[in-house]
Amino acid sequence: MAGRAEDSTVLAGARVVLPSGTVEDGRVTIESTRISASAPEDARTIDLSGHWVVPGFVDMHNHGGGGASFTSGTVDEVLTGIRTHREHGTTTMVASTVTGEMDFLARRAGVLSELVEQGDLAGIHFEGPFISPCRKGAHSEELLRDPDPADVRKLLDAARGTARMFTLATELPGGIDSVRLLAEHGVIAAIGHTDATYEQTVEAIDAGATVATHLFNAMPPLAHREPGPIAALLEDDRITVELINDGTHLHPAVLELAYRHKGAGRVALITDAMDAAGFGDGKYELGPLAVEVTDGVARLVEGGSIAGSTLTLDTAFRRAVTLDAIPVEDVVRSISANPARLLGVYDRVGSLEAGKDADLVVLDEDFVLKGVMRRGEWIIEPKTA
Repeated sequence: MAGRAEDSTVLAGARVVLPSGTVEDGRVTIESTRISASAPEDARTIDLSGHWVVPGFVDMHNHGGGGASFTSGTVDEVLTGIRTHREHGTTTMVASTVTGEMDFLARRAGVLSELVEQGDLAGIHFEGPFISPCRKGAHSEELLRDPDPADVRKLLDAARGTARMFTLATELPGGIDSVRLLAEHGVIAAIGHTDATYEQTVEAIDAGATVATHLFNAMPPLAHREPGPIAALLEDDRITVELINDGTHLHPAVLELAYRHKGAGRVALITDAMDAAGFGDGKYELGPLAVEVTDGVARLVEGGSIAGSTLTLDTAFRRAVTLDAIPVEDVVRSISANPARLLGVYDRVGSLEAGKDADLVVLDEDFVLKGVMRRGEWIIEPKTA
């Protein structure tokens, strides 16, 4: 049964990307906060001819934005970061932390869990401290530690059921047992910042790991006699690989390689964004480390390692379609449906289906963002003639 006209909006005339494919001259009906199968005859209609309508983006790896850090910012600052990414189409996101003292991370989990419970975040991702000093990237080496299951359990408990993912160097002592612990609790064990061999990576996958944290970055390169983790992560259908499509972290040929071997159903486009995303160049901090952003590229002041990205998912989407020539439907799977499934929220978000939250993005014919709706409310309302 259709709802009241004043609660209903029909988006008409656009190319609408559904799980079954793209519908030309499609319609999306919003009733209050959700997508509906039908609408009253006199419902408000918005003509989006010449546009695309796709599901709201889902970012499962994001450290901040708008000048705010999810690792150290106040609640208001975290909300600023969330709003910044929403304005770029990310209607669902996980807050990722970086390596810190265990007690600090436990306290931080308590803060972020409240934002999960009130619906602003979809969960917490702990990236560090359980990573390899050989592949630490932009993490403080003196704060790293082995993935002791007792420490992993401490952060699980501190997150009060809101932890969604841990990145682990599973070759370290306790790594395999921690993977099993996370799998038992329904939390994603992600292999990343790792110096593992091919065989060690296979062992971790068999133990229950399901995600590769920013594949290719912060792990040994693929070699013909030492295939390392990349070969194991690419070949196994149980693994979804994160990719940072900002033009800095990955060469386009490497992105194509990942899509070719994994298929669109096992790729998750992420930002790995830090504070500068949507904010600009300048000096920042990533956990305890100083970062300088120049021309949109974030690097540690000491050592020069890439320190996350300044990417937003609307840019990742546009690059994937226009520069990398990936079909729109495949990009939608990678940027919405796949991460939503991994996070356990696909029943609510990740596709444009009746009964789900009215989370969507409007793009013009050049795939430039023109509108964002979250739960039936416009964050950016598209301008129409």
